[in-house]
Amino acid sequence: MGAIIIFGAIALFVIIFAAAGFKIIQQAETMIIERLGRYNRTLPSGINIIWPVIDKPREIIWRYTTEDETGRKIIRFKTRNRIDLRETVYDFPRQNVITKDNVNVEINALLYFQIMDPVRAIYEIENLPDAIEKLTQTTLRNVIGELELDESLSSRDTINSKLRIILDDATNKWGVKINRVELQDINPPQDIKTAMEKQMRAERDRRAAVLEAEGQKRSRILEAEGFRESEINKAEGEKQAEILRAEGLAQARVRVAEAEAKAITLVTEAVKNKESDPVKYLIAVRYIETLSEMVSGKDNKTIYMPFEATGVLSSLGGIKDILSK
Repeated sequence: MGAIIIFGAIALFVIIFAAAGFKIIQQAETMIIERLGRYNRTLPSGINIIWPVIDKPREIIWRYTTEDETGRKIIRFKTRNRIDLRETVYDFPRQNVITKDNVNVEINALLYFQIMDPVRAIYEIENLPDAIEKLTQTTLRNVIGELELDESLSSRDTINSKLRIILDDATNKWGVKINRVELQDINPPQDIKTAMEKQMRAERDRRAAVLEAEGQKRSRILEAEGFRESEINKAEGEKQAEILRAEGLAQARVRVAEAEAKAITLVTEAVKNKESDPVKYLIAVRYIETLSEMVSGKDNKTIYMPFEATGVLSSLGGIKDILSK
């Protein structure tokens, strides 16, 4: 009976010992094993066997964020013996940073990092999450302190790149790879926000005034160009009208002259074989037409007497002789 108890105790001890030495590591996780207080090996994913008494997993401090009843983020730390090799995000609380132009702003940052060497992450730094947080805060103060407020608000990509390069270089000896750094919010004081809104409104009003002035200027230029083109077209039209009118008058005069020449030719043909002079006849006809036009007014009470009455009588006599012949 005693032998059975001893055998059972030994079997129970073996089972407990084997269960204690039986370790299952999840994918993307690892475990640091120390043998008698000294680093022994790093367990990969899958099934692993260790010596429970002399082999002990090394614990690491891990950081996680929770929220209270009001929704405010609370940062907590806990120890665990498994190291997560996946990319991890740290959401840092808001912190006050002073810019180059002495403006106090609140900045909220996100940090994405990944443990590449678990051994160095444990043995090169005491508290890795706290060290990363403090390094990020100090680096952020240094980078923002070199920029003015306007540059800080408009150069987020530049700030993110500088932070990533500096943090990645500083955390390389800890076996950590900094993948991304993102600035969530940059909140200046309320009075600075009010001044910036007034400045933005004034700038927009100025742009609107400039655009309106440019529009009026362009409108006046187009109106002047339209008026000029209208005047040019009008002048061209009047010019063409005058040319056409002059050509019409010239053609009319040519026609009248041709008619008069034809009349003279007919008169000359008519009196060619007679003794009367056709020149005197034509002069007398023109003289009588002119005198008729002079006294053609309705209210004209003036009596015109030719100065050379003898010339008129002789002209009339010439007409009489022609008609009688």
